[in-house]
Amino acid sequence: MSDAYTTLTRRLADADPDIARLIDDEGRRQANTIRLIASENYVSQAVLDATGTLLTNKYSEGYAGKRYYEGQQVIDQIEELAIERAKAVFGVEHANVQPYSGSPANLAVYLAFAEPGDTVMGMSLPMGGHLTHGWSVSATGKWFNAIHYGVKRDTGTVDFDEVATLARTHRPKLIFCGGTAIPRTVDFAAFAEIAREVDALLVADIAHIAGLVAGGAHPSPVGHAEVISTTTHKTLRGPRGAMLMSTADRAKALDKAVFPGLQGGPHNHTTAAIAVALHEASTPDFSKYAHQIVANAKALASALTERGFDLVSGGTDNHLILIDLTSKDIGGKPAAKALDRAGIELNFNTVPFDTRKPFDPSGLRIGTAAVTTRGMTEADMTHIAGWMDDAVTAARAGKEEALDEIAAQISDFCAQYPIPGWSA
Repeated sequence: MSDAYTTLTRRLADADPDIARLIDDEGRRQANTIRLIASENYVSQAVLDATGTLLTNKYSEGYAGKRYYEGQQVIDQIEELAIERAKAVFGVEHANVQPYSGSPANLAVYLAFAEPGDTVMGMSLPMGGHLTHGWSVSATGKWFNAIHYGVKRDTGTVDFDEVATLARTHRPKLIFCGGTAIPRTVDFAAFAEIAREVDALLVADIAHIAGLVAGGAHPSPVGHAEVISTTTHKTLRGPRGAMLMSTADRAKALDKAVFPGLQGGPHNHTTAAIAVALHEASTPDFSKYAHQIVANAKALASALTERGFDLVSGGTDNHLILIDLTSKDIGGKPAAKALDRAGIELNFNTVPFDTRKPFDPSGLRIGTAAVTTRGMTEADMTHIAGWMDDAVTAARAGKEEALDEIAAQISDFCAQYPIPGWSA
């Protein structure tokens, strides 16, 4: 057990034993299960350390050199370092590291470049888009005239004929590309060509693939999208935060939208942790990690296909796999619950053209970022696919005791791959 972890748990146990116990329980749960949630990861000990510092004590409304509180001599340097690292890692002209999370970051884009009632366009949520791309239950769907594109029924990939037709018909002010359940490479150049034709601002939401872009395992939107939005966790392996990046001419509007438009003071401990994560993302080891994520995803997709699972688009180009369970005669929700009991953590998810309801859909969404962080490789993906198949089969047959047996096997397996920030 590390000295840092021992000190942390001792202090927490003295101050609040209930919270200390729950954190320890969560650490044990994370360590003993296979984490396949596509939007989750394990941050490094260094990122954890930065997140837990006394930087959380400081209020810093405004931007470096232009604050509304005094005592910013050090904070300004931290934020400027995070910005410079973001610009270097992604090759952008401007970066804002203050957004609290991905949804507020996207809201800032609307505030900067659109007015209520304007027409905007994004991928439909059931097809793989995100709530903040204008879906009806989101503020973005209530405040804007949102038009949605989808995927082709036969390929599961973006229907660019539909994108072009909708754009020419509705002339949106903003076009969002990217999403939350897209297993294939995003063709930023194709979106940019359509956006230029209709004089729309192209916004690339790379929240899921930011780490792959940083590591050179996915094409970059830079040079195609004038505005780029991303979370800093997921494949980028940073803290729970977000960034906005852009060309220089879009910088002022974006910064003004974040503060004072939507937020007060930034979370300085998160900013520091983002800086640490970006430093890690600039290394050759991170590039190897990003490429291993994709290699693992392809191996897992192949192993699942061999076991009779139907994959949306037939496979994956990135970290994410979307499974349609229709042929397995089980819904996504009961399958996800059973897999969780078996020690495999993922989420149920709508698939394109789903005939079931969103809270009880036909699919599962999985990703390989977290298992790759733990050091698992292609050979391990075969074992994971086998356990998934066994668990789904047991769930369909109502054999709950079999799920517990799988969980015990997985716990033993996971002991080979410790996680940062927790010790047994």
